[in-house]
Amino acid sequence: MLLRAALPSIPVVNRLPGVRKTGGDPTSLLEIRTATVTRQQVAAYAEVCGFTRGDTAPLTFPHVLAFPLHMAVMSSPEFPFPAIGTVHLANTITRHQPVAVGESLVIEVRASAIRPHPKGRVVDFLASATAGGETVWESTSTYLRLGRSDVLSTDSPREKGTTDAPDHVVPGRVTWRLGGDTGRRYAAVSGDHNPIHLYSLTAKAFGFPHQIAHGMWSLARCVAALENRLPDAVTVEAAFKKPILLPGTVAFGQDPVEDGGIAFALTSPRSGAPHVIGRTRAAS
Repeated sequence: MLLRAALPSIPVVNRLPGVRKTGGDPTSLLEIRTATVTRQQVAAYAEVCGFTRGDTAPLTFPHVLAFPLHMAVMSSPEFPFPAIGTVHLANTITRHQPVAVGESLVIEVRASAIRPHPKGRVVDFLASATAGGETVWESTSTYLRLGRSDVLSTDSPREKGTTDAPDHVVPGRVTWRLGGDTGRRYAAVSGDHNPIHLYSLTAKAFGFPHQIAHGMWSLARCVAALENRLPDAVTVEAAFKKPILLPGTVAFGQDPVEDGGIAFALTSPRSGAPHVIGRTRAAS
């Protein structure tokens, strides 16, 4: 699947039938799969992301079950731009009720309409997980394709559907040291083997000085630090800012907010620059 996703980025190859992007309306694209939440998968994911092992899946875990469907949609000729070079800008997850180990889920992923952004174009991937005909988990993953835009730079960079995460950055209060293998370890449990996350050499081929942490790993690690304070029905909103170079050190901070939720952030211990900012709130 990753090879298929990469082909539209390769000159000459990207003109071949079945690889060439034909454009069209991405809202017509829908992928569905049935997946069982296994104890082995959950335990491996929990270990890499810092969650406590238990009989329910971590809040962010269903994303890894939906990820192959994200890639299938992006790999379709009808999807307007290649997966490689597309930036994960923001993510919103709502858990309506805990997902039990052993539970079978029907996962659906569809794309929204493309819309302008100050730095290019964005699209939302809307994922849902149902069990017994009831929606138990949903997410919106917002992706940015860098390029020309019809939006003025003075316009608000926050577009509808990206995230309602707070603008202020919570100061870091505890530091986490991340090893150079963080991306490879997360790739092994998530299936996301994007080369920018794996090795310095493969990341440099895409313009990064070193490999970088997955955005969804960084979000999962923040949620793991908060999990014992979150209700069963909860929404987590996050925006991904500066990439986290590996190996490296990040600072995690959290603060309560007026509605009973929690604001959180991952920042640089040296400069305070944000890597991830987010907040939680009770699901409506």
